[in-house]
Amino acid sequence: MKLIFERTSAGRHLNLLPECDVPEFALASEMKRQTKPFLPELSEVDVDRHYTQLAKQTHGVNDGFYPLGSCTMKYNPRINEEMAALPGFTGIHPLQDDEEVQGCLEVIDRLEKALCEITAMDHVTFQPAAGAHGEFTGLQLIRAYHLHHGDTKRTKIIVPDSAHGTNPASAVMVGFDVVNIPSDDKGCVDLDALKNAVGEDTAGLMLTNPNTVGLFDPNIAEITKIVHDAGGLCYYDGANLNAVMGIVRPGDMGFDCVHMNLHKTFSTPHGGGGPGAGPVGCKAFLADYLPGKLTIHEDGFKLVTPKQTIGQVRTFYGNFLVVVRALCYVLSLGKEGIPEAAKGAVLNANYMMHQLAHDYDMAYTGPCMHEFVMTLDKLHKETGISALDVAKRLLDFGIHPPTMYFPLIVHEALMVEPTETESIETLDEAVEIFKQILKEAKENPDMLHGAPHNTPIGRPDEVKAARTPILRFER
Repeated sequence: MKLIFERTSAGRHLNLLPECDVPEFALASEMKRQTKPFLPELSEVDVDRHYTQLAKQTHGVNDGFYPLGSCTMKYNPRINEEMAALPGFTGIHPLQDDEEVQGCLEVIDRLEKALCEITAMDHVTFQPAAGAHGEFTGLQLIRAYHLHHGDTKRTKIIVPDSAHGTNPASAVMVGFDVVNIPSDDKGCVDLDALKNAVGEDTAGLMLTNPNTVGLFDPNIAEITKIVHDAGGLCYYDGANLNAVMGIVRPGDMGFDCVHMNLHKTFSTPHGGGGPGAGPVGCKAFLADYLPGKLTIHEDGFKLVTPKQTIGQVRTFYGNFLVVVRALCYVLSLGKEGIPEAAKGAVLNANYMMHQLAHDYDMAYTGPCMHEFVMTLDKLHKETGISALDVAKRLLDFGIHPPTMYFPLIVHEALMVEPTETESIETLDEAVEIFKQILKEAKENPDMLHGAPHNTPIGRPDEVKAARTPILRFER
């Protein structure tokens, strides 16, 4: 389809704004641009049709199956959007006095208490804007703790080889050296490698559990004890929290701080760059280092600055409307619904993995949690069909592809996460499509090499797109 700039017609316009009813303010000539900006000139019908066409070419959970592993593209109830749009929440200003925003502060306070209960933490800051930002913040807490105690030799963060790529990147940004440790043959942390890695220079460990290959590490209590015995702290990457929320808690596993992805696990629509929120929870001994301000209740709700705060990691108090959505989600599900959602995610993933295990090679055997990883390495060697080919072919059936080539420790990986909201009929249909594609790979590989066949865009030159991207419209 045409870009909106290609639809322009000189002199065409639409009137959506009322006439200005206040005096105009004329900018000084030196502040004015010398040439008019190139903006598309369109009628209201033109604009409406353009964006309707765009909407038809997008794919979300409201369109079809969206099993994007590790990213949890969940159903986001409409009621939560309506609550976040209430004027009492959208019409405030972050510089208003605490007395004027008591309802908003209560939202923050109530969600903090709920997330503390879910994670077994003592305090939560909502400043971080997303998951990686939460990692950065949590690591700053660990750094501040060691420096406050004069332990300057602790400069290393241990990260398993199956970790999200943001983990080592965040550690480096905070100033730590990264120590990478391998997984064992079962996809979990190699205990001997961990024991060899810890020492007097260990600042902490970054880990998600369930891990990136969708497995709950049975040695988690021993893992955190090894790090603690060495004097380090344990950071929990909450990217996969939706598989265990309400059932087991990071704090009970031995973790000292945790980030949560409200835009994954607690209802805000996720994808396209935002909005997001990555609040960080911590045990009481780290609370004095938290950024920004925390809510307390003394003759009403107030915001106070922690005694030894690491400072601001973002303006004001983070993405507040994401907090509103998350509180709605938590209150709607309650103590019964939160673990039920987690169990549904685990059940759906195990069901689909079992249905496919006879046809596709699983990277790791045994029960998974919320997601599972298939390896197409053997298929690739035998037929030339890659994980990318299978992913592209899925588009022809209206299924968003799983995550490809991640985690890096699995060759030709496809990571599938069905989520808790999918019905058994949807899962059965997806399983049959996966099986049909496997049959095509063996009998008619060219079908897959040329896929997708019925999407608006086929296979672009991905190397060229990455190296010479066209990011603006040229007249």
